[in-house]
Amino acid sequence: MGEKDSETAPIWGKTQQRESSNNIHPVNIESSSTQSGPHHRSLNRNRGGSYAERGRGVKEFRSWFPWLIPCFVIANVVVFVITMYVNNCPKKSGDCFAGFLGRFSFQSTRENPLLGPSSLTLRTMGGLEVKKVVKGDEGWRLLSCNWLHGGVVHLLVNMLTLLFIGMRMEREFGFIRIGLLYLISGFGGSILSALFLRSNISVGASGAVFGLLGGMLSEIFINWTIYSNKVVTIITLVLIVAVNLGLGVLPGVDNFAHIGGFATGFLLGFVLLIRPHYGWINQRNAPLGKPHKYKIYQAILWTLSLLLLLGWFIVGLISLFNNVDGNKHCSWCHYLSCVPTSRWSCNREPASCTTTQLGNQLSMTCLRNGKSGSYILANPSDSRINSLCVQLCR
Repeated sequence: MGEKDSETAPIWGKTQQRESSNNIHPVNIESSSTQSGPHHRSLNRNRGGSYAERGRGVKEFRSWFPWLIPCFVIANVVVFVITMYVNNCPKKSGDCFAGFLGRFSFQSTRENPLLGPSSLTLRTMGGLEVKKVVKGDEGWRLLSCNWLHGGVVHLLVNMLTLLFIGMRMEREFGFIRIGLLYLISGFGGSILSALFLRSNISVGASGAVFGLLGGMLSEIFINWTIYSNKVVTIITLVLIVAVNLGLGVLPGVDNFAHIGGFATGFLLGFVLLIRPHYGWINQRNAPLGKPHKYKIYQAILWTLSLLLLLGWFIVGLISLFNNVDGNKHCSWCHYLSCVPTSRWSCNREPASCTTTQLGNQLSMTCLRNGKSGSYILANPSDSRINSLCVQLCR
């Protein structure tokens, strides 16, 4: 293959110069001669100039202006504002947090600790609910749920992560490939979530964000020859993903969406983020003996990943719309999304209560835990009853 300019990763930090030379930028991040450390990329000199310079004029190495990811962030924020407008806690519920926000005030923290709307509002706005997807012919929820968030905390975590990872990837690979990676990964995460979380409403862009992480990892494997110190980057990425998936076993977190999004993004990265190998870049203008653009291992990975991806979507969608419950075929898989302890339960059954209205008194009993409560309410709305039921069943 010859000598090569190389880096450890497509994302992590700025490049570290060992000698005065041109840097390569698989994600087009500015060079720095002052930074060092395991997350910074290294550079090896060679006789023919930098790998990036020799890649000029090749579409796979074009530098892009990142505009799509910021648009995705804006869209998520706008959808959240609209969701809170529809939620209208003061009118529909009455038990609100941050009441000074008026119509945009949050549900009680006892009902939603993430500072957001009620589950009823999320259902109305397009949250992922298996019964409505399978029996109500509302398959669009597999996409719409990725643009909804359970609260301000949920939204901030996802959007900050998306900006940090997504903008750098878009700068390197362009808006088409990163946009497809984001959207398809979110869709894949929704399918796996719907197969295993059968009774809960699921929302959030986490599956799509995990898909970007999966794409980052597979990009290193598919473009193996152009990087050095690959082990450092792979270990770093694996640790980051492992920690985040580990947090996903806490109650209230849809880890199946994370796993499905990551797996989809990992396979999709082989397909979308493939680049010409070093030898082709170095000799593409040679009059004789120009090598193939991609190496055999790249073609094999590309083909296998595409077939696995198509197979996953076909099998997953057929299973989902035939109302297959993944838990019946995998008795231990529920532990991937929640591990019960003495401090919390993994019971994800939706809150359900029996109610009796006598004059201004509303009596309610939670069917999950048997708790009962009485409230002085005249003609309470469905949203208010649902809010009280959620709090009673906690």
